Amino acid sequence: MTPLRVLLVDDHKLFRAGIRALLQGGSDVEVVAEAGDGREALRLIAVHNPDVVLMDITMPNLNGLDAAARISRIFPHTHIVILSMSADEDSVLKALRAGAAGYLVKTADPAELGLALRAVARGEKFLSSAVSEHVVAACVSRVDRERTSLERLSPRQREVLQLIAEGHTTREIAAKLDISPKTAEAYRGDLMKALEIHDIASLTRYAIRTGLVALEP
Repeated sequence: MTPLRVLLVDDHKLFRAGIRALLQGGSDVEVVAEAGDGREALRLIAVHNPDVVLMDITMPNLNGLDAAARISRIFPHTHIVILSMSADEDSVLKALRAGAAGYLVKTADPAELGLALRAVARGEKFLSSAVSEHVVAACVSRVDRERTSLERLSPRQREVLQLIAEGHTTREIAAKLDISPKTAEAYRGDLMKALEIHDIASLTRYAIRTGLVALEP
């Protein structure tokens, strides 16, 4: 049987090593590559063509949700399982809207990991057993409802917002996105107008509050 080809995406090397050890204990899964953020994941998908991407949400440069949305659009035959510490309704809903086929809580039993990967590879949906029935029902009913202010932003606007909240300057953002500083400044202005937030500190607080970036310990 051809092994299931998996790309691991998480910004913690030790966590990736643990997941790799779990997966490679069997003969039906092959970890083809590892990435530390969403942007690197997109590059590696083009190179390795994995069946499934197993990806964390909170990562630098490009978070898992925005990366998932791009993967779904650019590589529609690549299935996505989101990894998260959270089992709440909003987190699951955001993952499903971003295009994830699976959602696995990091505290799940290791046996669930293999079940999730194989299920999404078959074209099925998989939600961790830690996600309670009422959360599942609520998410299903809310998938097509009105989107949040964060979800109404364009992918590029969310990308710029994340980089701003991570403390990057306009020139640094321009370099990372391969655009001019003037264009980066224009994106920031459009972002502030869309959110009705008019200073960097408030943008950063918004990004943290909505889960786009994590609050540093």
